[in-house]
Amino acid sequence: MRILILHGPNLNLLGTRQPEIYGRWTLAEINDMLIEQAHKTNTELRIMQSNHEGALLDAIHDARLWGQGILINPGALTHTSYALRDAIAAVGLPTVEVHLSNIHAREEFRRQSLIAPVCVGQISGFGWRSYRLGLAALLDHLLE
Repeated sequence: MRILILHGPNLNLLGTRQPEIYGRWTLAEINDMLIEQAHKTNTELRIMQSNHEGALLDAIHDARLWGQGILINPGALTHTSYALRDAIAAVGLPTVEVHLSNIHAREEFRRQSLIAPVCVGQISGFGWRSYRLGLAALLDHLLE
């Protein structure tokens, strides 16, 4: 199994950016945890973080040629990017959206996800565990 892991804008600042909201785990620590989890199921991960919407779109387009699924934390693009939504819909790969914080309990503008309707599911509010739960859910979905 091959999965694309995408981290959107500002997630490179995890561990120092508003730790009271996003926690103290760094992006490297989250990636290491995901790699360890994937190794247990013989799953290959390709992991990417970008602050640039176009780079994320290119990665999604490329994944259609090699991947079976996508795990994505789109960051603030969750609420603004029709392009990201359209790319996920266009490639047709099962996608799970994850968020560290509970976006539904935050500011009004964060409660609407443009991405969720084209995903098989969304997990939010469990900090770094959202990624672990999201990867497990995606793998289970792909194995069904």
